Amino acid sequence: MKKPLLYVLALGIFGIATTEFGVIGILPQIAASFHITIDKAGWLLSAFAIIIAVFAPFMMMLFSPFDRKKLLVLVVAVFAVSNIISAISPTFTILLLARMLPAFLHPVFWSIALATAANSVPEDQAPQAVSIVFAGFTIASVFGVPLATFVATIFNWQASFILSAAINIVSCLGVLLFLPNIPKQAPERSGSPGKVLLNKGLWISLLLTLLMVSAMYSTYSYMAEYLEKVTHMSNKTVSLMLLLFGITGIAGNWLAGKLMGKNIMLTIVGFIVALTLVHILIFYAGPSKLLMIITICLWGFVHTSGFLISNINVTSAVNEEPEFINSIFTSCGNLAVTLGALMGGYTIVHFSVQQIIWSSIVLLSLSFLAWILKKRYYIN
Repeated sequence: MKKPLLYVLALGIFGIATTEFGVIGILPQIAASFHITIDKAGWLLSAFAIIIAVFAPFMMMLFSPFDRKKLLVLVVAVFAVSNIISAISPTFTILLLARMLPAFLHPVFWSIALATAANSVPEDQAPQAVSIVFAGFTIASVFGVPLATFVATIFNWQASFILSAAINIVSCLGVLLFLPNIPKQAPERSGSPGKVLLNKGLWISLLLTLLMVSAMYSTYSYMAEYLEKVTHMSNKTVSLMLLLFGITGIAGNWLAGKLMGKNIMLTIVGFIVALTLVHILIFYAGPSKLLMIITICLWGFVHTSGFLISNINVTSAVNEEPEFINSIFTSCGNLAVTLGALMGGYTIVHFSVQQIIWSSIVLLSLSFLAWILKKRYYIN
């Protein structure tokens, strides 16, 4: 297994994920700063995800003729510039536009990184290789997102974006200096995107991923709001909870990589059941700080593995066009983040923040039905 290559790709994912999800812990501060509602502030996450969902496959096809390493450097550099603009934004509109800029290039990095990881090892080792790259996302959850929240608490939310810019600059240098040249996908694994899209199994897998990731982010997008309003934790404590969430997620991501390499379908249904139970715990443990701390450990362990499980769920459905398939996965995943964040925001506005978990449970129930559909399809 070519671990140095995988580690550099993980570093790039770390920088990108910190930018995309770093706002989760500071949404309440941004809402207060611009005198807007929390659901409107949530568009900083939703708009980013919508752009990826709409443009991901087209961006990958547009940039497919270009040198892979140069593309990866360009993407991370744009993320750094975007964060600097975000930090000096005088209005919410400018901040939102600055957040939207790098979203167009986001799927290019993810698609190349995940396809390269899977293609760099024998097929039976692909889930573990992809899990190493996904570790960049997990570590961003462990250190990047909570650190961004902590910095915003100590200074202000603008400092959080400066931190994200610095992380992306380091990631850019890492990719530039240490990433070897990446060959284009092997001819035997290339094919027609149009032909790939006719695969019924792919669409069933995408539906399953859409529902699972939506369920994950319906509650997680407003984790800081939940901990502040329901558990009555301070901003500093919330940042520590995000750190705890991510630390337990490292173990969950590692275990998911192992299990997906052995039995994909069983691991998927295990994830759906486990995440459902965790959300029930969130509801009942919410008012108790001690019980909520324990629940956050379980939540992070289960939740963080969701993107890896969802990715392998999609990429294992088709053997051709790995970069194109990963761009479709990225599109689907971010559409799911948008759907989840919107459903969570709607639940908060029309019911209460404590009731937010029920939107996730409804989506997880639908995920289970989609899993049954996929199982029957492959049996037949």
